[in-house]
Amino acid sequence: MLPQWAACVSLFSCQVKYFRGMLMSLIQFTARRLASQAYCGLKASSSKKHKFCMEMARPSSNMADFREVFAKAKHIIIITGAGVSAESGVPTFRGAGGFWRKWQAQELATPEAFARNPSRVWEFYHYRREVMLSKHPNPAHIAIAECEKRLSKQGRSVVVITQNIDELHRKAGTKHLLEIHGSLFKTRCTNCGNVAANHKSPICPALAGKGCEEDGCNGLLRPHVVWFGETLDPDILTEVEKELDICDLCLVVGTSSVVYPAAMFAPQVSARGVPVAEFNMEATPATDRFRFHFSGPCGTTLPPALARHETEIIS
Repeated sequence: MLPQWAACVSLFSCQVKYFRGMLMSLIQFTARRLASQAYCGLKASSSKKHKFCMEMARPSSNMADFREVFAKAKHIIIITGAGVSAESGVPTFRGAGGFWRKWQAQELATPEAFARNPSRVWEFYHYRREVMLSKHPNPAHIAIAECEKRLSKQGRSVVVITQNIDELHRKAGTKHLLEIHGSLFKTRCTNCGNVAANHKSPICPALAGKGCEEDGCNGLLRPHVVWFGETLDPDILTEVEKELDICDLCLVVGTSSVVYPAAMFAPQVSARGVPVAEFNMEATPATDRFRFHFSGPCGTTLPPALARHETEIIS
């Protein structure tokens, strides 16, 4: 058992790595946004239309008003966080109870931890995968997937940008999905970088002695997730930027709006005048920047918000 001082040092080290990775992702995303604006001939700091801090009225909780906006939207993005999965019983491994065996998740979800003991890290992710196999999409996941399917028949699009790695959106039927933090059910070769889906249970025997099978590489496989201290996949960020630029309605569902760079996505959309609706158990640091806020469980508030509008024509 680690002495208390050693555990504190270990936790502090993990927190430093987390904030370093978060800062690097934020710098990466901001730099890309500024470069994009410069390329398009926009001034990132002088234009009121693109000014990040906007004075806005308190967000509305009028569902009828939101539904009118929803009925007119052609390209909707939905940004989801841990709050959506929590309603399916998915553990977060954060806070005071965030331990697996004697380790905190932050001590295992790092490149350094994997380099020291790949087997232990894989045991942790094997456990998380097995837990997820017993979980199912809740009404919020299902409402999003059904909305995407219905609107696609009307020439309208729904894109989900999720911070979750549990694939519950995919399990619910969502097709256009950007997983910015990766997936529990994908592996990545540490040698050649090949990413492959893997839903085998249990995964540990499935991986034993095999390694990467891409062209006989045989490199060590790791979970395809973004660990503390790592930056987001630039290709995924490019897709996210594209969606942020063309959407005409944004929903923020079950996220605390404190994890960067994802916390910048919705305020950035709002800053160019696009309606943003937040669905969360409580207000967040970004709430006052949005046009709508609906408090309560996402599985309760989201289904009526995304249900078929009376003006929709069903073919």
